[in-house]
Amino acid sequence: MNNHVTDPATEAFVAHRDLLFTVAYEMLGSAADAEDVLQEAWLRWVEVDLAQVRDQRAYLVRITTRQALNRLRTLKRRKEAYVGPWLPEPLLTAPDVAEDVELSENLSLALMFILETLSPTERAVFVLHEVFDFGYDEIAAAIDKSPAAARQIAYRARQHVDARRPRTPASPEEAREASNSFRRALVTGDLQGLLDVLAPDVVFVSDGGGLRLAALRQVVGADKVLRYMAGSIDKADGTLTGETTMINGNPGLILRLDGVIDGVLAFRVENARVTDLYYVRNPEKLTRVESETPLTSR
Repeated sequence: MNNHVTDPATEAFVAHRDLLFTVAYEMLGSAADAEDVLQEAWLRWVEVDLAQVRDQRAYLVRITTRQALNRLRTLKRRKEAYVGPWLPEPLLTAPDVAEDVELSENLSLALMFILETLSPTERAVFVLHEVFDFGYDEIAAAIDKSPAAARQIAYRARQHVDARRPRTPASPEEAREASNSFRRALVTGDLQGLLDVLAPDVVFVSDGGGLRLAALRQVVGADKVLRYMAGSIDKADGTLTGETTMINGNPGLILRLDGVIDGVLAFRVENARVTDLYYVRNPEKLTRVESETPLTSR
């Protein structure tokens, strides 16, 4: 006989944990902070009278959103003191995330980098409505505003994001082909091959967090990006290898020097050319690329 009994609160939390983590991560861009938010949400959830809860999933997302908003305001101060550009923490993801085209686009480092330009409340509303398809009544309850205010915030946030994201995003095949071409050219030192795959106005953003060498500002233009990367390869003390993998549901590269992870490279591809490069070198942000993190929008 099975004597193991799980209480209803734990069952509900475990059932929705991947969704709650995805909500928190999408809002914060940090897996470590998302885990902390889940811990705080759990402590509040166990105090709730479940008999009064009509929709456990919506209630759990509401608690998680409130905790994430508090954390987002703290993070904002940390980011202001950060050395160089701040990029989201890359996650190694399972193939099923890539199969959900909408989720993979919303989880891409490219889109999450854009979300950094929103206010905490705008980001929360955008994430809940655009990524997780929550209605304005549910969003209003999570952010303590009226449904009309939530709708207005969503409209403003969507306009801001749409102005910055590509009009013709690449298909998964195009993105995979571009990342493979980039990897081959990079590890063989084929500078012409790199130039061929870069868009003329490519933007390169690198995040070393003051712990690893990285460009302190964005590098713009194929020639400048190529020079920067060629200089970095020359300075690299060891054998550079690149492994194509799925980062945040999109093709990316894990770069290693003599077998040790040097960083993670994510791409935005348009018209078969790389338009944006995001290189995370901060070792504190490279802890989630050795094993897959389950993410879901459901």
